[in-house]
Amino acid sequence: MQLLPKDLFEKLEFDKVLHLLEQECMGEPGRALVRELVPSDRKSQIEVALSEAQEFARSIEHNDHFPVRAYESVDEELEMLKVEGYVLPIKGLQNLNLILLFTRDVFRFFNARRRETYPMLYKAIREVSFNEDLIKAIEGVIDEEGNIRPDASPELMRIRRQLGSKQKELEQKFRVIINQYRSKGWLTDNVESFRNGRRVLSVPSEHKRSIRGIIHDESTTGKTAFIEPEGIIEINNDIFDLETDEKREIYRILRELSAELRPYREDIRTYQDILIHFDFVQAKARLARQMNAVMPKTLFSHPHFGVRQGRHPLLYLKNKRLNKVTVPFDFNLFKGNRILMLSGPNAGGKSITLKSIGLMQLMLQSGLLVPVDQESEMGIFKALFADIGDQQSIEDDLSTYSSRLENMRNFLERSDKDSLVLIDEFGSGTDPKIGGAIAESILRQLNEQRIYGVITTHYSNLKIYAFKTKGIVNASMNFDKDTLSPTYELQVGRPGSSYAFEIAEKSGLSNKILNYAKHRTGKNEKAVDQLLVELQQEKQEAEEKLAELTDKQKKLDALIRNYEQLHKELEYRRKKVKLEAKEWALQQTSRDNREMENLIREIKEQQNLEKAKRISRQVKQQRGKLAEQVTDLREKIYYEPTEKDKKKEAIKAGDFVKMKTGGATGTVESVDKNRAVVRMGEMRMTIKLRDLQHANAPLEVQSGKSVQSQTSTDTASFQPKLDIRGMRYEEALKVVEDFVDQALIANAAHLEIVHGKGSGALREAVRRKLREYNVPMDITHPPQERGGDGVTLVEM
Repeated sequence: MQLLPKDLFEKLEFDKVLHLLEQECMGEPGRALVRELVPSDRKSQIEVALSEAQEFARSIEHNDHFPVRAYESVDEELEMLKVEGYVLPIKGLQNLNLILLFTRDVFRFFNARRRETYPMLYKAIREVSFNEDLIKAIEGVIDEEGNIRPDASPELMRIRRQLGSKQKELEQKFRVIINQYRSKGWLTDNVESFRNGRRVLSVPSEHKRSIRGIIHDESTTGKTAFIEPEGIIEINNDIFDLETDEKREIYRILRELSAELRPYREDIRTYQDILIHFDFVQAKARLARQMNAVMPKTLFSHPHFGVRQGRHPLLYLKNKRLNKVTVPFDFNLFKGNRILMLSGPNAGGKSITLKSIGLMQLMLQSGLLVPVDQESEMGIFKALFADIGDQQSIEDDLSTYSSRLENMRNFLERSDKDSLVLIDEFGSGTDPKIGGAIAESILRQLNEQRIYGVITTHYSNLKIYAFKTKGIVNASMNFDKDTLSPTYELQVGRPGSSYAFEIAEKSGLSNKILNYAKHRTGKNEKAVDQLLVELQQEKQEAEEKLAELTDKQKKLDALIRNYEQLHKELEYRRKKVKLEAKEWALQQTSRDNREMENLIREIKEQQNLEKAKRISRQVKQQRGKLAEQVTDLREKIYYEPTEKDKKKEAIKAGDFVKMKTGGATGTVESVDKNRAVVRMGEMRMTIKLRDLQHANAPLEVQSGKSVQSQTSTDTASFQPKLDIRGMRYEEALKVVEDFVDQALIANAAHLEIVHGKGSGALREAVRRKLREYNVPMDITHPPQERGGDGVTLVEM
C-alpha cells in the first residue's frame, strides 16, 4: 500500500494506536512484530487477520482462555544450535522448553469443538504437527527450577550418591575436629568458613602453628588464618574429584541433549513463530475490546465507504477514561459520490472526523478491528495520501503553502481510482481568492482521476463546486445555533456555515467592530452561503424521493415476478395432481384386469360371446382412454417446450445433460435421431432426447474430498414408490428397470415396489432386475400388515 507523506502515521496518529498495541503483547518478539506492521491492500490477507482478531476477542468475551503467556525469544539459542557440537546452557534450554510448553498448550486448546468455533485461529496451526518428545527430552534433564535432574543419567546418579556419602563423612569428621580444637580455644567465634571451595577452620593467628593442615587464606588484618585440617584433606580431595566428575557428566548430558534438539531447530522456530503470531492476535483482540471495535460485516476488494456509528479510536479511549460520550458518525459514499467536501465552524469536529476516517482505514488494512457498528461496510485502497496540519519544512526551505502545493503535486501524479486522499483546510495558507481558485482547480483534477477523498474547507467556491459537480458531495458538522456550540454530528448532503460573526459576537467583540466587518463583507457573501445550504437541502430531498420511488418500483417488479412464478407453479401442480390421479386410475384398471379376465372367462364358458366381447371392448376403451389422458398430461407437464426451452440449443455430443426427472449429470457420447447415449459415472444409458435437458459441467472434485450437490427441484419429481400389479412379466422388467435407473439418477435411497403376492412371478421379476445392478442394496419385505411378500423394499 502506497502512503504519503512519510510521516503519515504520525499525522493520523496511527503510531499511537501501534504503541497501545505493543503494550498488549506478552513478549518482545510480539512487540517487534507490531513495530514492523504495515497496511496491506490484499483482501484475503486482511480478511484472515480481521477474522483471527474477532475470533480471539470472542474467546475473551466467553472466558474461553487461550493459552498465551509471557515468553522470551529463542532466536539466539536456535542460531547457536546451528553450530555442530555447541552445548546450550541450562537457561537457553529452559527458554526452549517454555516455547515448547506454550505451543503444546495451544495445540491442546484446539479440541474438536474449538476447531469449529475458531476456524481461522485453528488454521494457523492446522498444517503443523507438534512433537511432544522434545519436551520429554528437555524435562528428562532439567527440572522446573532449572536444575539438572539427579536421574538425568545413571552415571550422574552414581556420582551424586558418592558425593552425598563423602559430604556426610566430611560433616562427621569436621564436627569432631571442631569440638576438639574449640575445647582448646584454638578457634575463633565463627569456627569455620569456605576458602577455594573447601571447608576450613577459622583459627586465630597465634594458634595456626598448633593445627596441622593447609593454610588457604588469611584475613585482611592478619589476625585470622583459614586452615584445612589434615584429617579432612583427603575427603575434600575426593569431593573435589567427584564435583569435577559431576560437571563433566552434566556437560556430556547437555551436549547430547543439544545434539538431540539440533535436527528440530526449524520445528522449534516454527513453534516460536506460532506463539508470536498468537501473541500478536491476542494483542489486537484485547485492544479491540478496549475500543469496542469489530470486523465490518462486508469487506470489498475495491474502495467503498458504508461506515455506521464510527468513532475516533483514541478519542473514544480518552472519553471512556473521563466517562464522557463520544459522538459517533455515519459516513457513506454511494451513487457515484466519491469525495466528501466537509465544511462548518472551527472546533466543530471536521479535522477529527477526517482523521477518524483515515485512521480507521489504516487500522482496517493493517488487520486491526475498527470502532464501528458491525453492520458497517468498508473497502480497500491501494494508496492513502494526507495533507494535514502545518506542512512547513525548514529542511527543504519551503513555506507552509509551498509545502502543501508540493503535496498536491505528488497526490495528482500518484493517485488514481483506488486512492484515498485526505486534505485538511484545503486551499488555506495564501490569499483566499487565489488559494480558493487553485484549490478548485486541484479538486477538479482529483475528481477527474476518480479518487476517493475527504476534504475540509471554509471556502464558498469549493462548496458551490461540490454542489454542481457529479462525484462530490457536501457535508457539514452540525452546529447548535442557539448555544453556538458544536454537536460533533456529521451531516452528509449539505454544506456548513462557518458561523464566524455569531462566534465573534459570543466571544465579546463590540458591535462597532462586527458591524464594520459585516459591511465590508457585504450581503452577497452571506446570501450565497445561505442559498447554497437551501439548494443543497432541496437537492437532497429530491434525491431521497427519487431513491424511494426507485425502491418501490423494484419491489413492485419483484412482486410481479413472484406472482407470475407462483401462477406457473400452481398450474404445474394442478396438472401434476391430475396426472397422478389418472396414473392411479390406470394402475387400478391394471389391478382389476385379472378379475375382469376371470369374469370374461366365465361369460365365455356360459357361451355368451357377445356379452364377453362387449365387456372386453369397454375395458380396452376405458384403459386406452386413461392411457391417452396420462400421455397427454405427461406431454404438457414434462415435454411442452417453454420460451426458455425454445431459445436453447439442440443437445449434441459432448454436452453435459441431466434427466428432467433426476439430478445426476452425464455426458452425451452420441445422438441418433431422437435418442442419445449418455454416460453417467460408470453407467451408459440410452435416453430419449425429450427426457434430457442441458446441465452445467460437474464440479471437479479433489481426491480425498467429496462434494455433494442436492438439486431439490429436480429430484422432487421422482416418486420412490412403484406399483406393477397386473403387468406382464416382460413389461414389469422394463418398468422396474426404468424406475431403478431414475432412482439412481435422483440419488434416491429408499424404494418401494408393490407387485402383489399371486404366483410370485412379479416378485421374482423384481429381484432378477435388481440383481443386474452393481450397486450395494438391501432387499427386504415389510411386515404382513404393510403388504408382506407382496411388497419389495430396497435400501440403496
